Amino acid sequence: MNIEGRTIRLRAVEPGDVDLMYAWENDCAIWPVSGTTEPFSRHQLERFAERMQDPAGVLCGGQLRLIIETLLHPKAVGAIDLFEYDPLHRRGGIGILIYEPDDRGRGYASDAVETLCRYAHDTLHAHQLWCNVGADNEASLRLFRNAGFTPIGVKRDWLWRPDGYHDEVMLQKILE
Repeated sequence: MNIEGRTIRLRAVEPGDVDLMYAWENDCAIWPVSGTTEPFSRHQLERFAERMQDPAGVLCGGQLRLIIETLLHPKAVGAIDLFEYDPLHRRGGIGILIYEPDDRGRGYASDAVETLCRYAHDTLHAHQLWCNVGADNEASLRLFRNAGFTPIGVKRDWLWRPDGYHDEVMLQKILE
């Protein structure tokens, strides 16, 4: 599956992506944002990549990970997840990673979020998407607000980090 935006392509996870995901998921510098608390083994990620090949897809397992790949000079720059997809209420969570600092600020994330929203609406017939963002993560808050997500609440002292507790903002977008 390939879903094209203006500057990026969202594509299905391939078995060859395990090395990338291994590096991304095990980089403890991003754990505070991703909520990860322990390393992933290659075996776990290989099994994950196999599950992502299931033709039943997000509607069955509740999660879809897509690799964000640039169009101009194709390279994987990150991943975007649709998770906790609820087919009854037609809603799901969204999370995104643009891994390398040099790839951030180039519009890849905004194009990926916009493209995933379009896919969720047009293909999955989703009614809404939501995300949770640390209140101090200004770049992600700006990204989602610019994509039409509206803050709907603040979870006080929700995220623990070594420097203490932090608030988390929940945002949602009704897809039209």
